[in-house]
Amino acid sequence: MSESAYRVETTSRLAQWRIENLASCTYRKSDPFKIGKWKWHLSVEKNKLLYVKLYPEISNITRDNPPIVSFIIRVVSFAGDRKALTHPEIIDKQLKNNDFIWQIEVPLTGKFIIDVEFLDLKIASSEGGEPSSIWVDGLTRQQSNSRALISLGRMLKESIHTDIIINASDGSIRAHRAILASRSPVFHSMFSHDLKEKELSTLNISDMSFEACQAFLNYMYGNIQHEEFLAHRLALLHAAEKYDIDDLKEACHDSLLEDIDAKNVLERLQNASLYQLPKLKTSCMQYLVKFGKILDIRDEFNIFLQNADRDLIAEIFHEILNAWKGF
Repeated sequence: MSESAYRVETTSRLAQWRIENLASCTYRKSDPFKIGKWKWHLSVEKNKLLYVKLYPEISNITRDNPPIVSFIIRVVSFAGDRKALTHPEIIDKQLKNNDFIWQIEVPLTGKFIIDVEFLDLKIASSEGGEPSSIWVDGLTRQQSNSRALISLGRMLKESIHTDIIINASDGSIRAHRAILASRSPVFHSMFSHDLKEKELSTLNISDMSFEACQAFLNYMYGNIQHEEFLAHRLALLHAAEKYDIDDLKEACHDSLLEDIDAKNVLERLQNASLYQLPKLKTSCMQYLVKFGKILDIRDEFNIFLQNADRDLIAEIFHEILNAWKGF
């Protein structure tokens, strides 16, 4: 049997195991695959029924502090018409070796796919309290821990010695030219030359809402909260591109890679093309084509095709043709 028979393909939160034929054996265990901090295995056992098992690989980490996982698992059969069986959603279940076994009573023959979409992964704190998600963005939180960043946050929040007014689409915020200029070469150029922004001490950012602009400033001052960052990622990505803030663009790119799903994949693909984000584009293409999710959002995809850039559409169909060659 080929090595690919045991390989599980993954993105940041999705795992798929393609099984060509289980008729020749009654048990198969996948190679280890990494999601989050842990290595995982899938296994299938065929007796009178089919049993699908998901579990983390045994290690010191899983033995002492097993992952607490939320996920959706499906089995997609290609015998005759495409048929998908979905287990009820698993929420915050601590997994060790034999804690999740799915008993499937519908007989499956020929080629099928086991598809696991990880919704969240948590780990219990050694100090007690509520488990915390490993996918919470720690970068922005760490930036706010030092006393210097706390002071900068106060300067913005309390308008301490501000010297410029930023006009968003639905409100105004007072800020500091020195901070803006140090974070963005575009702002630095504005305030260094005799432009109206320097003369009038105002800056118009009419393409951002007040809340998104507040999040943008909070990021530059090192005072942004994780929930705020998540809520305004696309607006922040646009601002990062417009004002040439590379670290913000990278933070948005990395974050958008983490939670691609059927509801956002087309929007993410469009933005990946618009802002030249190759990793995000590749991950969206994989999700749609390699993992077959394009079949689950046919109506949305048809609408997307009517409005998307022609070059992007050509890339998608190129991926689809390459995927068909592999079958």
